[in-house]
Amino acid sequence: MTRPFLILQLRPEDDTSDNEYAAIMKYGGLDSKEVHRLRIEKIGIPDDLALDQYSGIIVGGSPFDISTAEQDKTIIQKKIEQDFKKLFDAVVPNDIPFLGACSGNGLLGSYLGTSISTRYGEPVGCATLDITEAGKTDPLLAGFPDKVTVLLGHKEACDTVPDKAILLMTGDVCPVQMFRVGKNVYATQFHPEGDSEGFTLRIHAYKHHGYFEPDEADCLIGAVCEEETPYAQEILRRFVNRYNT
Repeated sequence: MTRPFLILQLRPEDDTSDNEYAAIMKYGGLDSKEVHRLRIEKIGIPDDLALDQYSGIIVGGSPFDISTAEQDKTIIQKKIEQDFKKLFDAVVPNDIPFLGACSGNGLLGSYLGTSISTRYGEPVGCATLDITEAGKTDPLLAGFPDKVTVLLGHKEACDTVPDKAILLMTGDVCPVQMFRVGKNVYATQFHPEGDSEGFTLRIHAYKHHGYFEPDEADCLIGAVCEEETPYAQEILRRFVNRYNT
């Protein structure tokens, strides 16, 4: 019997969290018996969590920003950041299969020592990214076209490629879009699980969170509904297929 995947979620809203979970399951080709879901904004990451019981770890997004001044962070956000530092203390040196999207990207990048700032923020919507030469030979990206469309939206990002990380995808606006540490630890600034349904829900949920002007919501929804991102979703499926042990 294969080990389940550990899905760690950070979104405080039930509807956006449930939709994200459903999308990870759908595009990862998973069912409920193959995953262990933890909403860590509610319960944190248990200290006794045995990572060797899982095939890999998948982390979703959140409305929290690492670059927020420490005195302005909520108690929940501070606890999440502390929990992830402990998690990465195990994941990174042991090269445990890990795929972090958006917030997962920032949390991993910060842990690895790169600065996180608003310098490379991007509006909600679609973006066309370039696969690097290193990315073209990576198991999660091999055989993809040189340019792929993704769904994203973030106020902050890694300022530089983290030390000892390999850049796999880059963009004109935000240069650090996907990287790998070791052989098995991945992070993306975009959302591999993203689709028009999920982004429509997130646009409504985060209308007043500073990602865009509230009166732009309907226009943004129209734009994301016109795009499909099959290669981004394939990254999630390949991660699951590669590490499903």
